[in-house]
Amino acid sequence: MALGCHSGIARWKERLPTTLALAGNPNVGKSSVFNWLTGMGVTTANYPGKTVEVNLATTHFKDREIGIMDLPGTYALGGVSEDQWVARQALLDADPDAVLVIVDATRLERNLYLPLQLLDLGLPVVVALNLIDEAWRRGLRIDHHRLSRLLGVPVVPTVAIRGQGLDQLVEMGCKTAQSPRLPPAAPRYGMDVEDAIGGLSDLLAKEGIALPHGLPPRAVAMLLLEEDEEFLAWARALPEGERILAKVAEAASSIAESHGEAAPLWIARERHGLAGAIAAQVQRRVHAPSKAQDRLWRLTTAPATGYPLLVLTLAGLFAFLFFVGNFLSDLLGGVWQAYASPLIRSVVQLAAGEGILAKTLLWGLDAGINAALSVGIPYVLTFYFLLSILEDTGYLNSIAFLTDPFMHKLGLHGRAAIPLVAGAGCNVPAIMGIRVLTTMRERILASTLVCLMPCSARTAVIAGAVSKYVGWGPAVGIYLIVAGIAFFAGWGLNRALPGHSAGLVMEMFPFRPPSLSKMLRCTWCRFRDFLFVATPVVLAGSFVLGAIYETGLLWAFTTPLAPVVEGWLGLPSVAGLTLVFAVLRKELALQLLVALAIAKYGAGVTDLLQFMDRGQIFTYTLVNTLYIPCIATVAVLAKELGWRRALGISAFTILLALAAGGIVHRLIA
Repeated sequence: MALGCHSGIARWKERLPTTLALAGNPNVGKSSVFNWLTGMGVTTANYPGKTVEVNLATTHFKDREIGIMDLPGTYALGGVSEDQWVARQALLDADPDAVLVIVDATRLERNLYLPLQLLDLGLPVVVALNLIDEAWRRGLRIDHHRLSRLLGVPVVPTVAIRGQGLDQLVEMGCKTAQSPRLPPAAPRYGMDVEDAIGGLSDLLAKEGIALPHGLPPRAVAMLLLEEDEEFLAWARALPEGERILAKVAEAASSIAESHGEAAPLWIARERHGLAGAIAAQVQRRVHAPSKAQDRLWRLTTAPATGYPLLVLTLAGLFAFLFFVGNFLSDLLGGVWQAYASPLIRSVVQLAAGEGILAKTLLWGLDAGINAALSVGIPYVLTFYFLLSILEDTGYLNSIAFLTDPFMHKLGLHGRAAIPLVAGAGCNVPAIMGIRVLTTMRERILASTLVCLMPCSARTAVIAGAVSKYVGWGPAVGIYLIVAGIAFFAGWGLNRALPGHSAGLVMEMFPFRPPSLSKMLRCTWCRFRDFLFVATPVVLAGSFVLGAIYETGLLWAFTTPLAPVVEGWLGLPSVAGLTLVFAVLRKELALQLLVALAIAKYGAGVTDLLQFMDRGQIFTYTLVNTLYIPCIATVAVLAKELGWRRALGISAFTILLALAAGGIVHRLIA
């Protein structure tokens, strides 16, 4: 369930005695902590105009109900990207009783920046020193007691994927929440920076101004010095704004003159320096890290070896996907047709007879559910399990790093490669996967390319039409044409859309043996979204398609479609009807095409070659492959990007499909 973020967080917080927030970068195991603590009962919240979600959940710890707020994964809390903005805004709106910040023990000097920033905001913090087992394997020993003293906050070693230390983490979070709410000891920076902060803090305190979000004067002073737009706007609106901003400008100018850098850059440099100094004091190396992991990393990221390994990996994954998917599809479909379908038909006939209403009901209750079982569970669930293997082993980072140069040509970065790969299984979960991208521009680009990626339903049409009646060579040609169109579409959109691609910033997660329990939990969390979002839409589409077909309304669309279908694409009218209505159930395109052909040309029609030539079959399949995959994908696009963008992407793919189909028809006619 999705909520408006501010009101949703307020209602969620009101009914809970204790609320904890989870913060940390995207690759440090924060999602593992959230899933381990909360299970599956998750509510999502969105800020207006933002697509990055905040996950809200409740859990019980020692007979006490607590709320867990999972912030977007981020390395910092500035306004540089949407995820950073949402993470900070959610913290300020929710005012959690404690913030559990997850840091990578193997890269402490880089990961301490976020805890220091949280302390600068005056928030109560508990640090989870995650991946402590990996740090030991790499020869690092970290004195977490000393780290706790230096930061002035509790520090708990954890291994999130196995749940180690998480009970202690929550217990420490609850203790922090129950303690008197005193401002934590703030990090101390260079003398000139502290003088500037102190002067501004004193001015804000003397003025007696109500500070935003109840922040302490020191936190507001730092944000003003860092030129935070939200807090500068707040200051401008004050009656005393000119005096405050003049003091800010004076302090910032003093820092810039002393160090030759703008105040925001120097403060960030000071924070990074302090993080490095603290890390150096609490960690020591007892032996050199294993060279095997470094060799494996080089093999998977160097172009000479990485690309062949990637091709082999993807080939193996898809072979497994289609082998297991086909097996499960045949198994579930066979069980449904043998046991459930006869029972449902009997009940429907008993309740509604054998008229139009009964036949329409069977389209949804029988064929619709069967389609969800035969496509959703076999292919989507299997793909998500494979994806969890890639994530848990760390190979997903290698793929992102390796494909980053190519993806930049399309206005994206390496993280976008994963949703594109997922799109070959099903476009619905692939669209959900674009949440890993940080800007709306990147999400629009990636969503458009995902929609052009042939999913398993469209692959079934290619195999059942082109490969069967035209040949395997032309079937491969369909994929090559689609790949070329997708590349040039991404290249063109990258130049047409305002803005630019963000760089790839990521921690290089170490290779490690996967955890089966974690993989199963992640697989189910993702598959649950597919079930709740896509399945109802597939069933609704089945009912609509059944009603249109059984009432004969389908034929009313023949005349208005004739100029495009018959004139431009050179296809028979029945083919045009299926191109329009197969969007409700894409995997039924061929079955619907044969059914309509029988209705129009007679019962003697048994295959496509009896009313279409090979060129028409090729054109028909190309158009069917290129345009928006199914109504479920449109629904998910609307959920992730909003209806205006979803309809815009749909219209774009339809125009591409029609243009490509018309050109191909004229080339092969």
